[in-house]
Amino acid sequence: MTDLATTRSVVIGGAGQVGDLLAELLEALGPVTSVDPVPATRAGVRSVGGDACAPSAAVLDAIGTADVVVFALPEQVAVDALTACAGAVRAGALLVEVLSVKDAITPVLASVAAAAGAEACGLNPMFAPALGFAGHAVATVRVVDGPRTAALLDLVTAAGARVVEVSAAAHDRIGAVLQAATHAALLAFGRVVVDRDADLPVLLDLAPPPHLAMLALAARIGGGSPDVYWDIQAANPAAPAARAALGAAVAELDDIARRGDRVRFTEWMRRIDDRLGAEGPRLRDLCARMFRLPAR
Repeated sequence: MTDLATTRSVVIGGAGQVGDLLAELLEALGPVTSVDPVPATRAGVRSVGGDACAPSAAVLDAIGTADVVVFALPEQVAVDALTACAGAVRAGALLVEVLSVKDAITPVLASVAAAAGAEACGLNPMFAPALGFAGHAVATVRVVDGPRTAALLDLVTAAGARVVEVSAAAHDRIGAVLQAATHAALLAFGRVVVDRDADLPVLLDLAPPPHLAMLALAARIGGGSPDVYWDIQAANPAAPAARAALGAAVAELDDIARRGDRVRFTEWMRRIDDRLGAEGPRLRDLCARMFRLPAR
């Protein structure tokens, strides 16, 4: 890990799940302050109540003395908060955002960092915060690089995560497939289960592994925060194209089945297998291992 003096961190939105995840991580570097209308529950994290979009003197003071400032906020308020707090950022500090969409926030982050003489980076933990960093990927956009950025990424790696570096534009294009299309498919599948009025106990008793896996994923999303999934669907500029491609694929499959065209169906399956190439056997083995887990 890059050797830096004790680091003072501020997590704006520190009472939320993602904010708490980052607060826990940053405690390894030094004292952490949470700026949030709701008090932080993590022991050892100092709380400063307030709204970063209309920051009080106490909020601005916390930011002005921080070496790392994390914006763990919903998409619709993050830019406003960053703009409102920009004047308090000290030279040499590191600004971090953890949004699931980088299109709108990255240029603002770059501008604020340049004006303050600060570093900046974007992170997107590609997992539910409750799972923790170990064994999971963190998408990373280096906006204004420097030693504090290196220290933070070393810390993420030390926590057991994989740091995957991408550009802001590539992040949103990839995210549209990884998240927007995946969640749209699961949400649509969940609606089919609900709207077809299936007997759930019987469904669960009879469910083959693929159905059970999809139902479990749909249940996880359904029980999650609507704000998180809304940002993924509504804020990512690449999401509409991903949903359109998903809808077109379902329509094409329906057309193939209605026409009884087994040749096209075989070609469809072959195209998927060919595109997966050498990764296919590994992914099939992963699926087999997942399906060996007990259903109940």
